[in-house]
Amino acid sequence: MADKSSSLPPLCERISYKSRSLRAVDLTILGLLFSLLLYRIRHMSQNDTVWVVAFLCECCFTFIWLLITCTKWSPAEHKPYLDRLDERVHELPSVDMFVTTADPVREPPILVVNTVLSLLAVNYPANKLACYVSDDGCSALTYFSLKEASKFAKIWVPFCKKYNVRVRAPFRYFLNPVDAKEDSEFSRDWEMTKREYEKLVQKVEDATGNSYWLDAGDDFEALSNTKPSDHSTIVKVIWENEEGVGDEKEVPHFVYISREKKPNYLHHYKAGAMNFLVRVSGLMTNAPYMLNVDCDMYANEADVVRQAMCIFMEGSMNPNHCAFVQFPQKFYDSNSDEIVVLQSYVGRGFAGIQGPVYAGSGCFHTRRVMYGLSVDDLEEDRNLSSVATRKLLAAERLERDFGKSKEMVKSVVDALQRKSNPQDTLINSSEPAQAVGHCHYEYQTSWGKTVGWLYDSTTEDAHTSIGIHSRGWTSSYISPEPPAFLGCMPPGGPEAMLQQRRWATGLLEILFTKQNPLNGSSCKKIRFRQSLAYLYIFTWGLRSIPELFYCLLPAYCVLHGSALFPKGVCLGIVFTLVGMHCLYTLWEFMSLGFSVHSWYASQSFWRIKTTGSWLFSIPDIILKLLGVSNTIFIVTKKTISKTRLESGDRPSQKEDDGSNPDSNKFEFDGSLYFLPGTFILLVNLTAIAGFSMGLQRSSRSYGGNGSSMIDACGCILVVILFLPFLIGLFEKGKYGIPLSTLSKAAFLAVLFVVFSVRN
Repeated sequence: MADKSSSLPPLCERISYKSRSLRAVDLTILGLLFSLLLYRIRHMSQNDTVWVVAFLCECCFTFIWLLITCTKWSPAEHKPYLDRLDERVHELPSVDMFVTTADPVREPPILVVNTVLSLLAVNYPANKLACYVSDDGCSALTYFSLKEASKFAKIWVPFCKKYNVRVRAPFRYFLNPVDAKEDSEFSRDWEMTKREYEKLVQKVEDATGNSYWLDAGDDFEALSNTKPSDHSTIVKVIWENEEGVGDEKEVPHFVYISREKKPNYLHHYKAGAMNFLVRVSGLMTNAPYMLNVDCDMYANEADVVRQAMCIFMEGSMNPNHCAFVQFPQKFYDSNSDEIVVLQSYVGRGFAGIQGPVYAGSGCFHTRRVMYGLSVDDLEEDRNLSSVATRKLLAAERLERDFGKSKEMVKSVVDALQRKSNPQDTLINSSEPAQAVGHCHYEYQTSWGKTVGWLYDSTTEDAHTSIGIHSRGWTSSYISPEPPAFLGCMPPGGPEAMLQQRRWATGLLEILFTKQNPLNGSSCKKIRFRQSLAYLYIFTWGLRSIPELFYCLLPAYCVLHGSALFPKGVCLGIVFTLVGMHCLYTLWEFMSLGFSVHSWYASQSFWRIKTTGSWLFSIPDIILKLLGVSNTIFIVTKKTISKTRLESGDRPSQKEDDGSNPDSNKFEFDGSLYFLPGTFILLVNLTAIAGFSMGLQRSSRSYGGNGSSMIDACGCILVVILFLPFLIGLFEKGKYGIPLSTLSKAAFLAVLFVVFSVRN
């Protein structure tokens, strides 16, 4: 319940970050790109084929920059006011918290444990919270770790709330020693809590690789002989908060689930797991709001749930049709600067239009919206309209959309009508919860189509996001300090490239679904600029083709004797364009506290992933469309950092890696991801060597001078951007380019040189 007086100040405020100077820079760069295209057109007949290729590539770059400019035109975010929430909202709504994991090897159980512990300890009434962990790997080790974590939670949660601990993930909190000047009672409690956490870690480590604990009781029988791809539905209530009075010593509900899996059944990866979480939580607690986080992304801000409620509760007084609240994904380790900058500018850009994209983690959802509700189905008081009631609550439609479980249908009706949570015990809901986890339950229903997380893409987050916005909903973006959630990034190398390929492939997949932003019939309620913003991220994979060609064009021109860039005064267009873009992106990084080296590393990795990982998303999509193969979801490997926090409970944006000289080195393996980058490097090195020895050919290109110093400088710039590959030529082990990759790239480089010289 909340006071609804219109004279009271709002619970949240929308803050605009519009900047005329930044708009001027964006438009100037766009104008320079159009000027370059115009120059190409005017002199196309006087040059050879290379100008046509360059023109097509620059057309792509111009279109991309146009999309970026439209996206970043009116950046904004929301600022919550917790003091006003505390004063005006007398009873906070319930929230179900979801954590997903799928592989105990690539996602260590102790990492999952820390994420869960941070959620159980947030500053929110424990009787209003429930934490559900979905284990798609059906791992007995993960379940054992969570059971042990529930015991430690009875110590950790009261400790955090008693002393108002900010960082509530133990593995991060205990990196710093206790201050000797602290209160003696706190010191004793700190030492005791740390000892108990170390015992927990030791138990999990001892259990890894051993199975003696499987005989500890009937509780593990269901997981003792299971396979990740072949097992029955498992629903286990690890801890039930039976008192339910909201005392600070209480621990929220804690449930472990694993949906049924059988060979030859399509399980839809993370999206399928999320929909099972929605169904189980709907049967057990049916909270109106849901938080989902990845297993490596712990709650770094104890008030994060209350911050999100400021948005939703404000909407209950002044309808803003907000479907979800997205917090930016930030990281406590390195290799994440580029994502942080991208979210700060592009993420806020989305937020200034119709709302940010759902990023897959750190997001609060409205249950009714995930059940397929549209803005048109609501009255001004946010209740269902009479037309929507007849349409959505018809018995036949409910069974067709949500499945044949009567308990599930009842929970859906309660959620759509905003009825209070069920008072039954969780244990009594275990049997119907298992029933909605069978492989065939979703058959001929709307799950994954119009209900829940959407299928047909490995980036279920973006796909679900555009599905929500296409029904007329908005979303909100909150970027608090300190960050609400912190996670870990894969190291720069094979794991990062694998992740980037999955993202690019999944985003391209959406272009071939009915949620395509260019499809006016299904996306008519999305604002035009929001459609352009979605188009910008969905076409990431397609950018690999012009980027690859443009990285090779300077070398081709030097070897062939052609001129790639304008001559004379018009050369100033190129210099101004490159200079402005470099200074602009450098300012974006430095304004967020990042270094010049961080900016360079991000620019370098952008070229590497675009010409490597993103390139392979195109054949992935082609093979899927031809029916030859389906795209697959490979879990990214996650690791726990052991670097001390910078100060107090505040995590640093970038760790101090000085103690590890190899921490910033790029890793390689024998996968094809590194073949294009190695090929590009060898070709440009060959062109530089040929130019320095005066071996370039003369040409009849415009101006009569053939290739020039500016073309050779283009080759040097490409080599600088691919510097990790140059270093990899001289390194050994995982930091060196494998001989197999080097041999293939050298063969392709020879073919390219021969083609360039003889053509």
